[in-house]
Formats: sequence, C-alpha cells, structure tokens
Amino acid sequence: MVLIRSKSLPSVTDYTDTEAWLNELATQFAPNEITLLRQACAMAAPLYDDQRTLTGTPLLAHAMGAASILIGMRMDAETLAATLLHAVPEYLEDWRMRVESEFGANVAGLVEGIARMEQIRQFSEIEQLHAADSSGDQVQQIESLRQMLLAMVQDIRVVLIKLAERTQTLRHLAGATVEQQQRIARETRGIFAPLANRLGVWQIKWELEDHALRYLEPQLYKEIARLLDERRVDREQYIDDVLAQLRQELQQAGIKAEVSGRPKHIYSIINKMRRKNLEFNRLYDVRAVRILVDDVKDCYAALGLVHHLWQPIPGEFDDYIARPKSNGYRSLHTAVIGPRGLALEVQIRTHDMHYNSELGVAAHWRYKEGGKSDSKFDEKIAWLRQILAWKDEVSEGGDLLEQFKSELFQDKVFVLTPQGKVIDLPKGSTPIDFAYALHTDLGHRTRGAKVDGSIVPLNTRLQNGQRVEILTAKIGAPSRDWLNPALGYLQSPRARAKVRYWFKYQNFEVNVASGRAKLERELHRAGISSINQEKLAQKLHYNRLEDLLAAIGRGDVSEHQIALVIQEVTPSKPVEALPVFTAKRMHATRAPSGIVVEGVGNLLTSLAKCCKPAPPDVIVGYITRERGVTIHRQTCTFVTRLPEERRSRLLHAHWGSATNLVANVDIEVEAYDRQGLLRDISDLFVREKVNATKANMLSRSNLALMQFSLEIADLAQLQRLLALIRQVPDVIAARRRES
Repeated sequence: MVLIRSKSLPSVTDYTDTEAWLNELATQFAPNEITLLRQACAMAAPLYDDQRTLTGTPLLAHAMGAASILIGMRMDAETLAATLLHAVPEYLEDWRMRVESEFGANVAGLVEGIARMEQIRQFSEIEQLHAADSSGDQVQQIESLRQMLLAMVQDIRVVLIKLAERTQTLRHLAGATVEQQQRIARETRGIFAPLANRLGVWQIKWELEDHALRYLEPQLYKEIARLLDERRVDREQYIDDVLAQLRQELQQAGIKAEVSGRPKHIYSIINKMRRKNLEFNRLYDVRAVRILVDDVKDCYAALGLVHHLWQPIPGEFDDYIARPKSNGYRSLHTAVIGPRGLALEVQIRTHDMHYNSELGVAAHWRYKEGGKSDSKFDEKIAWLRQILAWKDEVSEGGDLLEQFKSELFQDKVFVLTPQGKVIDLPKGSTPIDFAYALHTDLGHRTRGAKVDGSIVPLNTRLQNGQRVEILTAKIGAPSRDWLNPALGYLQSPRARAKVRYWFKYQNFEVNVASGRAKLERELHRAGISSINQEKLAQKLHYNRLEDLLAAIGRGDVSEHQIALVIQEVTPSKPVEALPVFTAKRMHATRAPSGIVVEGVGNLLTSLAKCCKPAPPDVIVGYITRERGVTIHRQTCTFVTRLPEERRSRLLHAHWGSATNLVANVDIEVEAYDRQGLLRDISDLFVREKVNATKANMLSRSNLALMQFSLEIADLAQLQRLLALIRQVPDVIAARRRES
C-alpha cells in the first residue's frame, strides 16, 4: 500500500520534545515507520547531547527541524531517519556497522552520502564565490561544484536531505557570527538554491534565496520588506476581496476551483525589478492570486471569467498549457487591472500541474537561472524530476530505492585540485588526463601523482570527489607508453591529442626536408622559378623559413594554403585577352567529353586536377605534349602564372549545351572539432546523392580542417551542398577549394 503524505508540517516548532514530535507524526506514518524514527532519535539523542550547531541550536532539534521540512516534501521514513542521524559519523567511530545493523543498508547509505557531500566544504573555496556578480570562470566553477554535488551521491535523496538541513540552518542563522552568516549565505545562493531550483523543490528554493538575500544584501532586503509590510494590511484585504469575488463568480459559472493568494518572495521581487528595470510600484505581481481547477478545459473557462471581470493588461498573458516551456512547466499566466484600478496577477492551473510544479516535475530552472545549458545535463535533470513525481507511485520496498538511484553524470568524473578547483573529466580518466586538463606543459612534465595525499600509479582511474596533486620534473617529456591503449594511461581525447602533437614536432629535420620538397612542387605547379621564400614564411606567420618548412612537412600547412600565399606574393598576369592561336579562324569542335574547344577537332580532353573545373566555370584549354587538351578554370593559378612562351598553347573552350558531365570538385570545411562531426557531414553527402572520392581531416587546437573530393553534376548542386554543410552544428565555414 502506498501512503499519500499530507503537505502540512508538524505544529511543534522548537523540536525540544521528541515524544511530542513523534506523536504528531503518528497520523501520517505507519506504526513501523514511527518505530524506525523513534529508534533514530534514541541513537542520536545521547550522541548529540550538549552539541549545538554554529547558530546555537541544539543539534537534535536542528535534525528534527530538517526532518520536518522533508515531511512537507512527502519523503519516506528512511529519509527522515537518515536526516536525524546525519551527524552520527562525527561522534561514533563504528557508526557504519551500528547504523546498518539497526536501520538497514539504505539508511546507512544515505548517512554516508551526507558525509561525502560535506567534503565539498572542506576542499573548495565556496565562501569566495559570488553568484550574482562573478566572472565567467567563477560562474563555470560554481556550475561544476553543483554538478559535482549531484555526481558524488548514489541516491538523490541525499541532496534533498542536505537542502532541508541547510534550510533549517538559515532559519536560525541570526545566532551565528556575521562572518559565518556571510559565508553560509554566499554558499547557499551559489550552490544550494540553484540545486533546489533544478530539482524543482520550490518551497525550499524560495526560502533559501530569501534567507541568503537577507544576509548578503541586508539594506535592499529591509527596504523591500518595508515596502511590502507598509502595504501588507491593505494588500491582504485587497486579496481577500478579490478571492471572495472570484469564488462567487466561479461557483455561479459551475467551475469547481480552489482560489488562494499567491505568496510573493522578496528575492523574486528584487530579481524581477532588476531584470525588467522596474520600480517596486510598477510590478504587476506584488498582488497575485492562484486558481486551481480539476481539468484543462476549466483552466480556460476560468481565464475567460477573469478577463470578463477585469481588463487584461496587454502583453502580460502567457499560455504555458498550449505551449509548455521546454522543461515541461504548464500554467496560464495573466495580469489584469483589478478592483480599484490596481494591477493583479492571476495564475490558473490544474491540481496536477500545481503538484508537479511544487514538487519538481516542471520546475523552470533554466528560465530562472539563465545562461546556456548542456542538453545532456537537461535530460538527466528531467529524469530526476520524474523520480520526484513517481515517488508516491512506487512500492515502499526495494523498488523505491532503485527508482531513486541516480544515473547522473555516468560519463563524467569530478575531481579537485589542491586549491579546491573542480575539474570534470571523462569517466575513467587518470592523473595524466587531469594534468593535461590543467595545462599542456604540466602534462608533459608529469612524473607522478598523489590522490587524497597518497602516491598512486599514473594509470589509476580517478573517482568523484578525489583531490589530485601532480608531481613533475623541471624539464620533461611525455612517454610513448602513454599512447598505448592497453596500458591505460590516457582516457581523454584531448590529452591523447596533446601527446601525439608533442611527438609530431620532434622530427624537425625530417619535416623540414619534406616541407621543402612540397614547397618546390607547388612552385613548379605555379610555373614560378624563383620567389622570396622568407616572405612566404612571414605571410603565414612564421618567424623563420625553417619553421614554415617543418610545418609544411608535418601537414600543419596545407598545399592549398601554400598556393594561396604564392598567388599573393607573385604579381598576376592578365588573362582576359587570350592569344589568337592561328592566322585564320578555326571551327569550334565538340570534344567527346561534351566540352566545346575552338581548334583542331577530335582532341582528347581531360579536366585539370589542380582546379577541377565544373559547369558553369569559365574555362580554357591547354595543349599538353602527351595528354591532349587539359581543361582549366580561367582563374586557375596554372593559367595565371603560365610563362609567356607557353601561353600560345592556350585554347578557347566552353561547356556544351548538352553537357552531361560528372565533375570532380574539391571542397574544404572548417569546424570546431567534436565527436560525430565527420559522420554528420558524410550523412549529408548520402542524402544529397553526392559521391565523395577522397576525404582528409586535420585537427589542431580543437579546430578541424576537412577536405573532400566530390563528384557533382554542376555548380548549382555544389552551392546547395555547401549551404547545407554550413548548417551542420559546429561548422564554421564550407567552401570550394581554389587551385
């Protein structure tokens, strides 16, 4: 049998009488569950005796208060027991054995998870984080800390316990020192409030944000609180009048509904004032009501009634039922000019929509937090919100625990630097991967590593929450063994690429010789016998010619780049006026290929491989000694650099009207390197029925340069293909290669 909990909290607020607290819970929990909670109190009471939190609250009363918050979230008895026992590991050496024997493995696992989450406060400098005005690096670090908190636990109930415990601390934070208040408030706003938002636990989220604001921006908090309090009596009377009128109208219309005032939170008000640059008196939703109905059709019926009663404010209506937010949030939002001409916000939703919103299924955390989010992370958070929604539908035995097991971040591992910075790495990463993630030179000089203070082998697989320190040599280089997959030294593609790149640069003399040969070949193709090669190096941003030659030999500088720079530094000869080939006019003759050549008929023609012309390129023929006429683009560097004594071998040519030629064309694509990029582009070739005869890919500094040889029918097909490639995610540019 599934027990449906009431949302109401126990009326005991000081939590000093354990038995009275347990007696109040007897109406909501089964007898065996009350027995479990009584045993937890019995174990905790002597251990917590005379122990107080930093706010001065007795430790047991603090634990009971946190447990009461979780009762309002409808959590199970095991979660409450673990909350009562959350500090036991600090006061009992053999706590794991004792807790597991008396309460079972599930409760022991929850208590252990709470202890592991506390490591974050020991290793990281959270007290220095300012979520409201931090730099980009700090914002990313805060996000990594949030993800690490979720990744470090196997059971998501641990995070909910920590949120409840933090809420209870903030309720009594006035008893702490000013320094402690500031530190805890910053930690709450930077880490815990966004976590509550992401899990959709709205009641906790708003309370955490309001309390944090109270201590971080006390003057602003007091000013808004004063403005709210000055008008509180009038506003409450106004809302009571509106509610009475709505109830009467809804009843007369035959719409079964619950109508209530919607609480406004100071943090929410200040956020809206800042976001919309509004004064307090211009906010529409300081006065707000919420209507809950049974089904969707009643939502729209109630909306029509509200708009009939009062004039809608233009631009203030949102239909999140017909068009839910991307995170699943559903509700109707409208603002009207209510009684006495005052602005009034009205939210209308079904009971199910409200339940999901309050408990996390539809919490619109992306909208509230802002910024760019990762799609895979979104899916995993959505999974967590589903678990929160399902928890009342699964059985109370082992199935419940299995449903709560978190699958978060199974593809990542989060580790810490000695200074407390969080580094996320692929699952299975080693200390060498960690070193290269920090700095390339640190990776090259790595000779050993310490994990949580102990020296470990360099192929040790890192675990969540470990603190890693790299031991280095003053001058060092990577080992070729690191590239051996069987030895398991490297897991991340980034680290592996950096090691390969280092070895690629070592054979300098060999690369220089290879590069010199490639450069000479390009000069010969361009018909250039002499050129200032130092100037070529400067054009390509190399200080020395040897550095350029080595880069060409390694493949860092392509033949296409060399040809373009040669063209830049060498003055062009005009090609508009082609020579008169013979004294008398020759008849135009169609070659078997479908290209019309002006000159002697029945010549063998072929398309030049250097520029790969295709219809409707402007073309010209060149008479070769052994291969008949070669067809070039008129702008081909071979043609523009052709020595004067050989220009008499040029022939006028153009494409025939019935040309049915499959032309070879080279294209190049620049993109940010990622897994699956080549596959996405190849799939595009298949869809467009374009045959790729050759492909080459070079990756450097997270950028990929890809070159393809394609068979196309005409330039129209090519232009369409290039346009589609540019739409592929992470593609920077796609263009036809020039000769």
